[in-house]
Amino acid sequence: MKEQTGLERLTGLIAFARAGSLGSYSAAARSLSISPSAVSKSVQRLERQLGVSLFTRTTRSLTLTNEGRDLHERALKLLRDAEEIEQAAMAARSKPAGTLRIATSLPIGLHVIAPILPRFRALHPKVSIDLRLSDHRIDLIEEGIDLAVRIGDLPDSGLLSRKLSAHRLCCYAAPDYLAQAGVPFHPDDLHDHQTVNLRYQNSGQLFRWPFRVGEREIEVVPSSPIVVDASEAVLATVSAGAGIGMATSFMATPWVKRGQLVPVLSDYSVERHNITAVWPESRRSNPAVRAFLNTLLEGQ
Repeated sequence: MKEQTGLERLTGLIAFARAGSLGSYSAAARSLSISPSAVSKSVQRLERQLGVSLFTRTTRSLTLTNEGRDLHERALKLLRDAEEIEQAAMAARSKPAGTLRIATSLPIGLHVIAPILPRFRALHPKVSIDLRLSDHRIDLIEEGIDLAVRIGDLPDSGLLSRKLSAHRLCCYAAPDYLAQAGVPFHPDDLHDHQTVNLRYQNSGQLFRWPFRVGEREIEVVPSSPIVVDASEAVLATVSAGAGIGMATSFMATPWVKRGQLVPVLSDYSVERHNITAVWPESRRSNPAVRAFLNTLLEGQ
């Protein structure tokens, strides 16, 4: 009976640590791959065992109490220790196995990660994939993510990292649009064309189109009659004949191969080296992480 109580307390501490970090039972449940009701019951059982209230609950929020705040950091350390034990055990098995949790943005998930998953699973059938797509940057350690692939400049952190292959930012348009409106030969010619631009969801800022002109890189914000907040929507709208849009080469290549888009202003496109795979120190020796990194790099 004491062993069961101890196990329940440990389960409750893990659920409490995740819920306190993520701010909701639902988010904690997703990160632990259990139901929200299981998280709620574990936390309530822990509160009864400890004799304190850990959260102030409303219909919309979950806030740590003073007592909960004092205990949360200790619970997080317990969770990190448990994950390190799990990673050490996985490394001891040497062969990749278990669930590999990967986080990235929707464009990278669709065009970089998803295409290599069948090959990876064929090589490592004992590894299951939990792929999470979001434009919001998450805390890998708090959410139990094994590996993330990010685009853009990375803040200084304790994460391990590996740069992936370069990509290009280029303009694209549908063949029918170009046949009707003509082909631009210089970025200045965009003033005479319809364009589709991107608005970043996290900042609300419009995408500034970069061009390499001689030895300089310039930026242009076209006066676009159509603005969307998803990169895929730029390509879909442009392929329908709405005008010219800018996108990454790894996103546009499938559209170009199908003949739905053609690159324009290619001589002025810019190269970027800002796609990076990152993973926590605790996953350094995880065989599944190492194997996926190898597959990712081979597919570049």
